[in-house]
Amino acid sequence: MNYVVLIVGMALITCLIRAAVFVLGERVVFPPLVRMALGFVPVTVLTAIIVPMAVAPHGGGPELTWRNPQLIGALAACAVSALTRRPLLTIAAGMAVFFTWQWLVAH
Repeated sequence: MNYVVLIVGMALITCLIRAAVFVLGERVVFPPLVRMALGFVPVTVLTAIIVPMAVAPHGGGPELTWRNPQLIGALAACAVSALTRRPLLTIAAGMAVFFTWQWLVAH
């Protein structure tokens, strides 16, 4: 029962925040510093999601070895992103390295 209340509460808060943006529209003007800071939110959220999965793929302690295909794929994606700045190429290269490394380690 507590989980249901928690989920409904989170859904209500999310809906209220999103509805406020639509209702208030352009009447709310953020200062330049806040607008600049909001630009970093997507990168920060993605980093918070991806790094734990790459560093500790099995949920335990860090697995910083060459046998960790998630880590190798993430490092390859970082390198491709730094060199090309092309998101689709970054994703494709990271996935290709991940699956290739996973296959190599398994055999």
